[in-house]
Amino acid sequence: MKGKRYIIGVIGSGGEDPEFNRLAEEVGSVIASKGHVLVNGGLGGVMEASARGARKNNGLTIGILPSTDASAANPHVEIPLPTGLGEGRNLLIIRAASGLVAVGGGFGTLSEIAFALKLKKPVAGLKTWDVSEDIMEASSPAEAVEKVIKAIEELDKTG
Repeated sequence: MKGKRYIIGVIGSGGEDPEFNRLAEEVGSVIASKGHVLVNGGLGGVMEASARGARKNNGLTIGILPSTDASAANPHVEIPLPTGLGEGRNLLIIRAASGLVAVGGGFGTLSEIAFALKLKKPVAGLKTWDVSEDIMEASSPAEAVEKVIKAIEELDKTG
């Protein structure tokens, strides 16, 4: 891998949705194939699928958990970080990431998108909330990751 290694967040529903999980797994795979680190909420659904995709490509995965129990992390999280903060951990995920890919999602994902946009973090969306023109639309997982990486690199240049 050339260049810096970024931490890229993957946010989305903790529920099981085959389409969203397929997209998320591919997002995780692309992140890892490009040598970047994946961070998410460490539980099921999109979080588990994206971590599984990253691990299939030997990627590093971090799960920022809502509980104080590290064993609550899905089996694809290498570094579980228990917080005891409940949904408050959403802000920690956003703070840890240089940019994010949102896949589907409910109100928890919406809160993460809002935090990310408020903090000027790039967000690419796949079948997620359409709440701001600042969310970069993507038609595929690879495009979403590419857009986020490009935006992070541009931010790095401008300081």
